[in-house]
Amino acid sequence: MNRFGNVGKLLFFVGIPMIPLVVFWFVPMAVSVWLSFTNWDYISPTFDYVGIENYTNALTSADFYSALKNTIFFGFWTILPTIFFGLLLALLLRKGLKGLTGFKAFLFAPWITPMVAMSIVWSWIYEPDVGLLNQVLGWFNLPQPSWLTDSEMAMWAIIIVTVWKNAGWAMLFYADALSKIPDELYEVGNIEGAGWLQRMTTIVIPLVSPTTLFLVIISAIDSIQAYDQIQVMTQGGPAGSTRTLLYLYYQMAFEQFNMGQATALATLIVILTGALALIMFYGSKRWVHY
Repeated sequence: MNRFGNVGKLLFFVGIPMIPLVVFWFVPMAVSVWLSFTNWDYISPTFDYVGIENYTNALTSADFYSALKNTIFFGFWTILPTIFFGLLLALLLRKGLKGLTGFKAFLFAPWITPMVAMSIVWSWIYEPDVGLLNQVLGWFNLPQPSWLTDSEMAMWAIIIVTVWKNAGWAMLFYADALSKIPDELYEVGNIEGAGWLQRMTTIVIPLVSPTTLFLVIISAIDSIQAYDQIQVMTQGGPAGSTRTLLYLYYQMAFEQFNMGQATALATLIVILTGALALIMFYGSKRWVHY
C-alpha cells in the first residue's frame, strides 16, 4: 500500500507540471509533424497526404539554403558580440564605478523592452536621410548607408539591434559568475606576477566558462527564433537578404498559405536546433570547467 501511495504522489507531483508541457508543446508539435505530411493550405477543410514530398522540396529548395545561410550568419554575429560585450561590461562593473546600480539598470533596460517597440525606434534611427545614426556618421564624414534597404547592410542593421538588446542580459549573468570567483585566486596571480591577459586566460575565462556555455546555447536558440525585429524592420528583404529559416516559415505559412510545406520546415528547424544544442553541449566538455 505504501508503495502505491508513493507512486501516486510521484504521479501527482510530476504529472501536474507536465500537463502544460503536454498541452502546449507535445500535442502542437505532434500535430505539426502530422501536417507536414499533407498539402493543407490553411483555409480549405480538405487536404491530401503527400508523404515526404514537403521535406524533399524543402531540402532541395534554393530558398531553404539561402535562409539557412542567413540564419547561420545572423546567429554567429549575434552570439559572438553578445558574449564579448556581456563579459566586458561585467568586468568594467566589477571595478566598482559610482552609480553602479543605475548603470546596470540602464544596460539591462533594452532586454526588458519589447523587441517590436525597440525595432520601431531603431527603424527611425536607421532612416537614411534624417535618422540619428546617419546624422552622427555625417559629422565625421563617414559613409551614410541605406541601412534597411541595402542588401549588404540590412542584416548588419538587425544584428546591431539584437546585440544591443542582449548584451545587458549577458552582463548580468557574467556579473554573477565573476562575483563567485574567490579573491584569493587574483591575489595568487598577482604574487606570481601574472599580467592582465594571463589572469583573464587562466582565471576568469575558465571559471566563467559554464556561464559562457549557457549564454551561447540560449543565444543560439534565440537567434534561430528571431522574428520580431525582421518583421518590423525589413520583412525578410531586401531581396531575401534578411530572410532566416523562421521568417521563411512565416512566409510559407501565412503569406503563401502552404501549411504543409511550412510545418515541414518547422520540423527541420526543431531538428537543427536540437542538433546544434547537442553539438555545443558535447563540444563544451573540452573547454567548460565546472
